[in-house]
Amino acid sequence: MRFLLTASLIMVANSSAIAAPAEIISAANASFQHLAEVVVVDQIDGRCGADDSVNPFAAYCTTDDTIFISKEAMNKPVADYLLAHVFGHVVQVEHGVADVALDAIWAEPSREKELRGYVARQVDCIAGVLVMRSGRSKMDLRKLLSADPFEDAHWGRNPLRAGPLMGIGLAARAKWFDIGQRGDLSQCAAGDFSSDLLLRADQWP
Repeated sequence: MRFLLTASLIMVANSSAIAAPAEIISAANASFQHLAEVVVVDQIDGRCGADDSVNPFAAYCTTDDTIFISKEAMNKPVADYLLAHVFGHVVQVEHGVADVALDAIWAEPSREKELRGYVARQVDCIAGVLVMRSGRSKMDLRKLLSADPFEDAHWGRNPLRAGPLMGIGLAARAKWFDIGQRGDLSQCAAGDFSSDLLLRADQWP
């Protein structure tokens, strides 16, 4: 496990402290090994090659193995979801799903949009599982959001501005997030991508 969170405060980049979704971080690290560090920042623009085209709320830099979440995001009612979603990408990268997806895209480039859509659905399912395991109340994204919050680049290597675009629409995100919130990680199989690698990596008590 990369780190243990022992309080509901984590250090931000300017060395001050801010309340963070500690339960989400704890649930993620209790569920999977080798997860990224979470850093709260004033803005994501300028970090890991991000510019203003990158998601301003949450992003995962695979080069630095760091999740950035903005102070603005922390004040949103969907803060738990935003962080859990990005953790979903970390889980896929650290436990082989991203490699399987990339191989599939290289093998069938004409299906790239379809395959990335399955990846995105699985990410939101993982996010739902993490929210459920955190003990947070069930969230309905359709009531909390008016549009897909992750249509822009928000994960990948430096530069983040060149990261993949995986917008699937709010309805699909809400549906798969709901599936995850039922707590059964085996239900996070999406399209061509099974839940086998996730279940193999899962260490939830």
